[in-house]
Amino acid sequence: MLITDDFLPVPVPESLDATYLVPITGLPKVSPKTAVEGLAGRLAEPVHGLAKQMLDSPLMTVDTRTVDEFPELPPDLLTAFGATEEQLARLAAATHLVVVQAEYRPGWPPAHEWAARAVAAAVAETVGGDVVDVFGLQFLDPAAALRSLPDEQGRIRLVDWVLVPYSSDSDGLWFTTKGLRRFGLLELQAQGVPDHLTRAWGAVMTGAARRLLRDWTDGLAGEEVPAFVQLPVLATVTGHDIAVAYGNPEQHGATAPVLLRLELDPATDPDADSFLSLNPPPGHPGPPGRYFAAACATLFNGIQPDVRYTRTGDAMSRAVETAREALGDIRARFLAGRLPEESQLVVKYGLPGDDGPEYVWAGVTSWESPERIVGASASDANTDPSVRIGSPVVVEASDVVDWAVLDGTGVLEGGWTQAVLDAGERGED
Repeated sequence: MLITDDFLPVPVPESLDATYLVPITGLPKVSPKTAVEGLAGRLAEPVHGLAKQMLDSPLMTVDTRTVDEFPELPPDLLTAFGATEEQLARLAAATHLVVVQAEYRPGWPPAHEWAARAVAAAVAETVGGDVVDVFGLQFLDPAAALRSLPDEQGRIRLVDWVLVPYSSDSDGLWFTTKGLRRFGLLELQAQGVPDHLTRAWGAVMTGAARRLLRDWTDGLAGEEVPAFVQLPVLATVTGHDIAVAYGNPEQHGATAPVLLRLELDPATDPDADSFLSLNPPPGHPGPPGRYFAAACATLFNGIQPDVRYTRTGDAMSRAVETAREALGDIRARFLAGRLPEESQLVVKYGLPGDDGPEYVWAGVTSWESPERIVGASASDANTDPSVRIGSPVVVEASDVVDWAVLDGTGVLEGGWTQAVLDAGERGED
């Protein structure tokens, strides 16, 4: 095995397995084979044929067990991963579980996952029930489970298979992936992420997962399963990676790529998970959070995070007036938690400079007083050395000239002055 400074050898498991549950009351009235046959014409090939083949092979088992025979699923974790009260109630009322399990070698396609999810969704449809993804601790309605399977071109949305949970610690946010082990790859992690980057960095992690998963499956393409796959130590992530992972390849834009350094973080506890850590590339000065913020700014260029000076003109004046008129409403929605889920509110404000105000963006973290906004800077300022990416800032509402609501794909709402600037760069009237 060749080991160089440019590649990281990652161990490959001998086999992979998937487990899905269908909670039911009483016994199922339709066999799994009949249920899968009912998906003919609705489920793309080769997944439909794959599910039928695995049902007839020792690689898949479908058993009906009483609820007491299966370990209890933790309701708090199910809730954390999106379970509704109705879904939890149906699980609590169930007398039996249809348990679908499949096993397959590492590589592409992940036949164990695709076939097991397809069979579980088919069974759940016949009983009007739910699918429980045991690996992800997620409830799926049958229609959502079927939509997550490959289309006619074999494409999937990685976000249907890989979650990106995060938690807070003293250094910022700790992000991990949950789903790459379905494919045999170690989960990713990143530590010290600034608090205002929850949505953006989650998208970057998803894009990094997509890029590394492609490298991983390329390394498993031979007839024999290798003991290790060599992954590049410097992983390149682009806006296209993120867009494809979210199922929107046509929306990738022309963003510059960013580099992330991959490092193996082996678990010291045999029952704990090992991780592949995402870090800034070698030679990057400052804390990791600053690089992570710059990476997000590069990949999501719908709101430019660098220094922008406004121009005089009717269009810019109208943009500022529009933004300021809506400031009270967006504050009320922010405080009431009525912004889109996992979105980020940012404001653009002026810093005094010798050549006029310098306008920069900040992510809003608190807005208790109408006159004062607490946030974290989204860029380094030229005129004020204390304003750096990720640094805390206090913004006077009277200094705000624009605001925007962002998610992982760009601007959802607002950004009027930015639109004027971008139109000017394109030479539009």
